[in-house]
Amino acid sequence: MVDFKQPGLQLNPSSSADEYIKDGWFMEKETMWPGQRFCIEVDHVLVNGKSEYQDILVFQSKTYGKVLILDGVIQLTERDEFSYQEMITHIPINAHGNAKKVLIIGGGDGGVLREVAKYPNVEKIHMCEIDRQVCEVGKKFFSDTVSTNFGDPRVTLIYDDAARYLREEGRSEGYDVIVCDSSDPVGPAEVLFKKDFFVSMSEALAPGGVLCTQGECQWLHLDLIKSVTDMCKSIFPTVKYAFTTIPTYPSGQIGFIVASNDKFKNPAVPSQSLPAGTSLRYYSEAIHKAAFILPVMTAAKLGQQNE
Repeated sequence: MVDFKQPGLQLNPSSSADEYIKDGWFMEKETMWPGQRFCIEVDHVLVNGKSEYQDILVFQSKTYGKVLILDGVIQLTERDEFSYQEMITHIPINAHGNAKKVLIIGGGDGGVLREVAKYPNVEKIHMCEIDRQVCEVGKKFFSDTVSTNFGDPRVTLIYDDAARYLREEGRSEGYDVIVCDSSDPVGPAEVLFKKDFFVSMSEALAPGGVLCTQGECQWLHLDLIKSVTDMCKSIFPTVKYAFTTIPTYPSGQIGFIVASNDKFKNPAVPSQSLPAGTSLRYYSEAIHKAAFILPVMTAAKLGQQNE
C-alpha cells in the first residue's frame, strides 16, 4: 500500500478499506440507492487514506482494473470510465461547436480533462477541484489511463470550492463550456446542486455557452432530476436531459443535465465534428443524438419531447 509520505500525497490513514471490503469484495455504500449495492472483487488495496474532505480508497480489482472510491462510492473503474468521461465532455463541446475556453468543475481524477484536451481549438482549460489529494492520487495511480493530461500547458488548476470560485472570481471569465463533474449531492458536492450555484455557472458562461453537469440516474432519482431540471429552466432558456450506460454506476446508467444560454441552441444536435484522428471508445455523433432519446417514463416526468 502507498506510503503517504511520498511527495504530493498528504493523506491520513483511514478505516474505509476495512469498512467496505469484506471477504475480498468491495461493497459500495448505498446512501442514495437504498436496497441495492454493487460489488467488485478486490485483488489488493493501493490507497486507504483520508484527505481534508473525504475518504479516498484505490484498489486493483480482479476484472475492472484500478478502482477509485470516494466516501464509499465508486467514482471510476478503468474498465468502463470512458463511457461517462466521453459523454459528459463531448456532448457539451460538440453542442457548442467552437469552444475556446472551458471550465471543469470537480473531475479530480482527470478524466474530463483528458477528453477536453483532445480539442486543439480549445485554448484555455480551467479546472476547479476542491480536493487536491484526488488529483495527486490520480497522477500516481491512473497516470497511464485517466489522469494523463495534467501537464497540458493550456491547463490552469484551481484548488478551491467551486461555489466560492464562481461567485467571487469565475463569473467574469466568459467560458464557452462548463463541465461540472460532481459526485452525488451529499458531502462536499451538496452545494453543486443548489440554485445559487447554477446561477453562478450561468453568469460565468459567454453568450452561446453550454453547461453540462452530472445529472443522476433516472431509475433511482427521477424526482431529484425533475427538481434540478425545473430549477435550471428558471435560469436557462434551453435545458435537456441525456444519459449514458455504465455498468459500475448505480443501476448501470448516469444522466447529464445540458443547458445553454442560447434559446436557439439544441444540445441534442452536434454543431461540429470531432477533430480528425480523435480516438474514442463510446461517444459518436449518433450516440450524441441518441442520448437525448428518453424512456417514456422519463420523458413524461421531465416534459422533454423525443426528437
